[in-house]
Amino acid sequence: MWELIVSSLFPLTLTSAVLWLLFFLSLVSVTVMIERGIYFHAHRCDTAALLEALRLRLNDRDFPGAQAAAERAGGIQGRVVASALAEAGNGLGSFQEAHAAAQIRERQGMERLLAILGTLGSNAPFIGLFGTVLGIIRAFDDLSRDVEGGPATVMAGISEALIATAVGLFVAIPAVIAFNIFQRKIRRVSQQSEEIGRLIAGRLQAERGEDE
Repeated sequence: MWELIVSSLFPLTLTSAVLWLLFFLSLVSVTVMIERGIYFHAHRCDTAALLEALRLRLNDRDFPGAQAAAERAGGIQGRVVASALAEAGNGLGSFQEAHAAAQIRERQGMERLLAILGTLGSNAPFIGLFGTVLGIIRAFDDLSRDVEGGPATVMAGISEALIATAVGLFVAIPAVIAFNIFQRKIRRVSQQSEEIGRLIAGRLQAERGEDE
C-alpha cells in the first residue's frame, strides 16, 4: 500500500501533484487539531467548583467576591462570568448584556481555525477524486499510445489513480471527527456559561425584588 503511494508521487504528474497537495493539507489539518487541543486544555475550567464558589458568595450577596472567584477560576467560563459580574452593579440588564457580549467574544476564540477542519472534511474527498479522474484520463491516454499493452496498461494506471481518492478520505475523516469533537466542546462550554449566567441573573432579579 505505502509502496504504491510512494510510487504514485514520482515522477511528478497531475495526479501526483494532487497527492502532494493532500499531504500538505493533512499537515495543516493535524496542526489545527493540535493547536485547538492545546487551546481548550489551557482554557479549561472546573465548572462544578466555580458554581459552588459562586453560590456561597451569592447567598451572602457578595457580588465583588463572586467576581473575584470567577477570575480565580479562570478558563472560558470564568472569564465570561467575571466580565458579566463587573457590570452587575449597574443592574440586571447590564449584567445580561455584558454576559452575552462576553460569550460572543469567547465563542469567536473557541471557533478560530475550525473552519479549516470543516472545509478539509468536506472537500478533501473531492480533491482526491479529482486526482483519480486525472489518473484515469492519463491511463486511457497511455493505452491509446500503447495498444499492445492492453488492459494491463489501463489497470495499472487506474490502481495508481485510485490512491488519490484513498488519500483524500484519509485526510477528510480525521478532520471531520476533530471538527465534531471541538464543536461539541464549544456547545458544552457555552451551555455551562449560560447555566452560570442564569444562576447569577436569578439572584440579581431576587435582589431587585427585595429592594423594591
